[in-house]
Amino acid sequence: MAEKRLKNIPIAERPREKLCLKGKEALSDQELLAILLGKGSKKNDVMSLAHKLVSVIDKKGIDVTIDDLVDFDGVGEAKAAIILAAFEFVRRRIKKEGITFEKPSDVVPLLRHYADRKQEHFLCVSLNGANEIIQVRVVTIGLADRSHVHPREVFADVLVDRASAVILAHNHPSGSLEPSEEDIAVTKQITQAGQIMGISVLDHIIFNQKDYFSFVEKGIGL
Repeated sequence: MAEKRLKNIPIAERPREKLCLKGKEALSDQELLAILLGKGSKKNDVMSLAHKLVSVIDKKGIDVTIDDLVDFDGVGEAKAAIILAAFEFVRRRIKKEGITFEKPSDVVPLLRHYADRKQEHFLCVSLNGANEIIQVRVVTIGLADRSHVHPREVFADVLVDRASAVILAHNHPSGSLEPSEEDIAVTKQITQAGQIMGISVLDHIIFNQKDYFSFVEKGIGL
């Protein structure tokens, strides 16, 4: 989708028309953002612009600012304000706080929209003592086949949250759900670091667009 210009996409598959025909759940993050942008610029088609902005928003999350967005050709203060206003409007009404899960893998629906990324996104879900979600963050964005992550990057914001536990997760752009040796080693390293700080690692979930792999459900020790 990132390579397609809007005019080259069949009308029924263009973001706004697709939303009306198939519902909002059928759209990727890039397509949803393209609707908010409305149009691009001479240098950046709206789909290309949305693709670039998604990468920034993935990194900054709810902390994204107008300055982060207006750095891109085709995004002025007006468009940046629309995007931030949409984020804040939703944040005030649909909060993750208070959502409790019976098992760690129940968080998969909150992560699924990262499944179509072309690079690995390593995510951390922080939870309080009642297993209620505090925040979902992108910790690092890596290459097509791996994402390097260090415990200090995982726990930096988790400590600020005063979280009691975390759930680790990352997408596999290749589609395979099998954990690599590096995935297992990183999980153990983060778990050991968490034990020192009194923060439990409840699970590590690998996911693609159709399914997921849970370390806990598959009996891989953390």
